[in-house]
Amino acid sequence: MSYRKPIRQGIELKKKHGQNFLKDHIYIDHMIEAVRVDKKISIMEIGCGEGILTQAILQGPCKQLKVFEIDPEWASFVEKTYGVDSRLTMIQQNVLDANWDLLIDQGPWVLLANLPYHVTFPILYKVYKYREMFQEGVIMVQEEVAQKIVKSGGRDFGYTSLFFQHYFTWKLLDKVPPEAFFPSPKVFSRLIYFIPQKNVIPILEEEEFWKFIKLCFHQPRRTLFNNLKQSHFNLAKLEEDLLLKRAQQLTMQDFLKIWSILYI
Repeated sequence: MSYRKPIRQGIELKKKHGQNFLKDHIYIDHMIEAVRVDKKISIMEIGCGEGILTQAILQGPCKQLKVFEIDPEWASFVEKTYGVDSRLTMIQQNVLDANWDLLIDQGPWVLLANLPYHVTFPILYKVYKYREMFQEGVIMVQEEVAQKIVKSGGRDFGYTSLFFQHYFTWKLLDKVPPEAFFPSPKVFSRLIYFIPQKNVIPILEEEEFWKFIKLCFHQPRRTLFNNLKQSHFNLAKLEEDLLLKRAQQLTMQDFLKIWSILYI
């Protein structure tokens, strides 16, 4: 049997761009209701698809809406459909290649986006890099990813959880079933709200610290000792009881304390 490519608004959806368009308006409404927007707030949307979220945003107040869309067909469709609103700027570009330095002075920004799942983390790391320009945001991600981000211990708790919780506060919103999209993905999704942390605890040699955290979680079922024994760190500085614990049993405060001992 031949595979029939999904078509929407007469345009073929492209799997390489992760195009699963949210079609259930209730989740669009909940995204917008979760943030505070007025005429002084700029909104960024990533991946507009056929423009359901774009339309909903423009029905409310905002200073401007900048939409990043990598697919020229959908960028053109949405611009022709909603471009009469002077607040809308369509940017036909891969958001990962865009220079967000040019946007900093146009804020404060709110991010509203149904993220392509295959580039969720690259986009999140870019948001992290430019976190000071964002006031808050709501994104759609895979349910599995959302759970990893908010975990505070146990299974699925790891580098991802520690990293993104250190720089942002997160709140799980609606769990979204596959049938809310076209075409339907094979997994559940989740709306997740974020706000950048205002007073981030400073970390000594921050970049090196996060490399250390990755080592600690290299094999989550193994003890700290087994994950770190091949590293250059002097593990003799740490208590034996601590070395026999798994990284998943420790908190950010524990890791910061360990780091302060090992890095001296």
